[in-house]
Amino acid sequence: MTGLKTSQRRALEKLYRRRLDGFDAVTQEFASYMTKISEELNRVVAVLVDRKGKVKYVMLGDDRRVYLPDIGRHRGGQSRFRGIRLIRTYLKGDGRQVELTRDDLTDLSKLQLDLVVSIGVDSNGHPGKASYAYLVPENPDNELWKIETAPNPAEIDLSFTYFINELESEFQRKAAEVTTTGGQPAMLAYVSTYDSRDEEVELAEMLELCRTAGIEIVDTIVQRRSRMHPKYGMGRGKIESLTLRALQLDVDLIVFGQDLEPRQLRGITDQTDLKVIDRTQLILDIFAQRATSRDGKIQVELAQLKYNLPRLHEKNTGMSRLAGGIGGRGPGETKLEINRRRAHDRIRSLEKDIEKLSQQRQIRRKRRVENRVPTVSIVGYTNAGKSTLLNALTHSDVRSEDRLFATLQPTTRRLRFPDERELIFTDTVGFIHDLPPDLVAAFKATLEELDEADILIHLVDVSEPNYPDKIEAVNRILTEINLGDKEQLLAFNKMDLLGEKKAKAAAENYGAVALSAHDQDTIKPLVERLENRLFRKRRREYADDSLSS
Repeated sequence: MTGLKTSQRRALEKLYRRRLDGFDAVTQEFASYMTKISEELNRVVAVLVDRKGKVKYVMLGDDRRVYLPDIGRHRGGQSRFRGIRLIRTYLKGDGRQVELTRDDLTDLSKLQLDLVVSIGVDSNGHPGKASYAYLVPENPDNELWKIETAPNPAEIDLSFTYFINELESEFQRKAAEVTTTGGQPAMLAYVSTYDSRDEEVELAEMLELCRTAGIEIVDTIVQRRSRMHPKYGMGRGKIESLTLRALQLDVDLIVFGQDLEPRQLRGITDQTDLKVIDRTQLILDIFAQRATSRDGKIQVELAQLKYNLPRLHEKNTGMSRLAGGIGGRGPGETKLEINRRRAHDRIRSLEKDIEKLSQQRQIRRKRRVENRVPTVSIVGYTNAGKSTLLNALTHSDVRSEDRLFATLQPTTRRLRFPDERELIFTDTVGFIHDLPPDLVAAFKATLEELDEADILIHLVDVSEPNYPDKIEAVNRILTEINLGDKEQLLAFNKMDLLGEKKAKAAAENYGAVALSAHDQDTIKPLVERLENRLFRKRRREYADDSLSS
């Protein structure tokens, strides 16, 4: 407040000694004192008042806006709002008109203020019309706030203490009606760009990932842009709407349908004061929940560390909130706010452990090769039914669920034929579109099992409308791990859901076998085709060995 006379400065300081009772948002006397100073200075005067009626801050502004001080990031006490209301003067219109600026409404939503009041100033320095706004709970019209006007401050028709208590209660009541399943409530944010996959397919997959992680999506915010915003992912206005919607629905977790750059993660968390995770963090969290074996836990922790390392930042609230819960759990996990040196040391240690486990697997595979037992690995998109098929083929009881990534640790079982021949089947982790590179790298030792397989059963959920895209996604990952040329046998699963006639027609177009992993009779053609391919191949190898000897 430089450039003020001593008398003007003292007049502003006296605002700190004025109080409002619990009944009035602002009194006529209080407003008159503010408008008198505002008219004399020809500047906007603004105050922040707490719920006890005490003035906490006094600010001066201009016609464009009033810059508020840093009032902290967290809501006060147990209340849903900040516990502070903004009262400001408005100099245009000679007191006969008044409005709340876009900045006023932004402050209301971003800072979650109790109330924003704008008071007109006439040519004599007296209060004119008043306009006030407050946030509103979940409603059919998706309104974020409500704006009302009064002829003067004395006629603002609300008892403030009763009003704010009722409003917070209504927010809590409406939010409770939205969440019904018991999962952690969250909002899904997705940016649809020109080069994105089909929006409907992408959102359906994200919802299934969230369900698997134990997250209940209570609302979805979609923005269509040519490309993601470099700092916020979404446009800044959309981020503000998302923040307000999160308040309405009482959620503090935002799941982004894309991967976020470290800068974007920081930008969003700075703007929203919410916990934010992206697609990769969500997948890593699912893996962390489901990893039970030692090597699975090691690989998950390694993937988490590699992904989070560039996101470690001293003031990154997004990362500081990931110490636990969705997006932050992990077996034997390292705290995400450890310094970078310790993180690098831990990564090197885990990589050595994975190398040892890889060597042990190599020894076991070598023994199988020496025993000339054909090996079949089942691959496919996550939730295609790989574990269910393994159970059906080998009469096993491998964990099988209608959820993504039910299998993380490769499982090996034997299938014996009546003539003493046998096959070894291996069930592997499911693939997914754009599987995080850190996850592929971490599980590379596990996926080495595929390299030793004589043939891959590529299992496809034919009941999914976009199954061709999923076939392509799996083949792309196989190519990335240098297994694109491995012999495959396509099997179209879940024909009971699609219908036998349609499933067999689709399978015929791809040269695949149509089946239902829940029906043993439909699996027989798959076993016969495997037997013909594998044992014919073995007979050729035996013949070649005999000739060479």
